[in-house]
Amino acid sequence: MACAIYPGSFDPVTKGHIDIIRRAAKMFDVLTVAVLNNSEKTPLFSVDERVNMLREVCKEIPNVKVDAFSGLTADYSKQQGTDVIIRGLRAITDFEYELQMAQTNRKILPSVDTVFLTTSLEYAYLSSSIVREVAAYGGDIHEFVPSYVAQKVYAKLETKKHGQSGRTYQ
Repeated sequence: MACAIYPGSFDPVTKGHIDIIRRAAKMFDVLTVAVLNNSEKTPLFSVDERVNMLREVCKEIPNVKVDAFSGLTADYSKQQGTDVIIRGLRAITDFEYELQMAQTNRKILPSVDTVFLTTSLEYAYLSSSIVREVAAYGGDIHEFVPSYVAQKVYAKLETKKHGQSGRTYQ
């Protein structure tokens, strides 16, 4: 059985992430979306909240499971018995960093390969930090994230009903 992990912070999960998840799930028998608990960052959502959001938006994809982890991705991959780490690329600027990480993971765990998937063009500009910033200023994020996630973001930022611009969102 071919198994892969797709690690990331997913703070919050975007339509770009979901694009990668759907496409990777077609390539592997089991895809684990692994939410990283990164002590270096101050996330908007807790690990449990991110896991729950991902479970909700991935519930229609039968071979996807969602988990959380801390530490090195290579160690998590070994613990899970996966052969492949999935990484999404939006632009060439992502590639240098992701290549370094892939090579480091390969050095730590020689049996693991990294597969890079480029996001669909319609999401190439999209990042979780852009979603958080637009929402923080009261902008409409429904084109960037599923409605379920948008509601969670607005609620977390206390702009669920009224953005700072005075607009009302459903």
